[in-house]
Amino acid sequence: MLLRAASLAKTYYKNKLAVPVLRGVDLDVDEGEFLSVIGASGSGKSTLLHLLGTLDKADSGTIHLDGRRIDNLPARDRDVLRNRTFGFIFQFYHLLPELTALENVLMPLMITYSTLGYWARRGALRKRAEAILDRVGLSHRLKHQPAELSGGEMQRAAIARALISQPRVLLADEPTGNLDTANGQQIMAVLRELNRNDGLTIVMVTHNLDLVHDTDRVVRIADGRIEPEAKIPAPTFDAVGAGK
Repeated sequence: MLLRAASLAKTYYKNKLAVPVLRGVDLDVDEGEFLSVIGASGSGKSTLLHLLGTLDKADSGTIHLDGRRIDNLPARDRDVLRNRTFGFIFQFYHLLPELTALENVLMPLMITYSTLGYWARRGALRKRAEAILDRVGLSHRLKHQPAELSGGEMQRAAIARALISQPRVLLADEPTGNLDTANGQQIMAVLRELNRNDGLTIVMVTHNLDLVHDTDRVVRIADGRIEPEAKIPAPTFDAVGAGK
């Protein structure tokens, strides 16, 4: 067992109104697993992902990585986890507009090392970033800024950025939600290849049921809890064979 969440509860407040989102979620993720989390809008999918990656803190419950509790670590230790152990992909890319694709991918390493340490390693680190960008099909876009990239290219750059620190767990929040069908299928192909060939553990939140059929396991959140079993309908296909 790589990642374990137990009895997670989270409530948000809007003025004096309490909005319970998670009501005691239990979830285990095996090492090397590709797990999909589905549910209606507002069901708590993204909240769960943010808690697993220590981007947010639960009101109660615990999260363990390799048997070590991580949700209550000091802020500095949680920063290190997010920089080195967890990789994050979001629906809206979050690339820095003034940087090139290569520079965006290198940014986590600039944070990892001191200024002196980064410059001492910059040649090797640049080669690593170039290799990852080549792997996701962006070797011809190294010097392009986000405004010069398509939506699918920006998401692939975001995947490369998430991989640069060689994380153990990739947390993907609606990674195809801002893309058309063709680009969405390309992103899913990249994720499947990373999971199957590299053994990368992936937890993906999605509302698109056609994306989850090639993942290892699917769980559904409803009413703030994980349902015992998620039954997924057969995929649909358009005229050219892509899921829609």
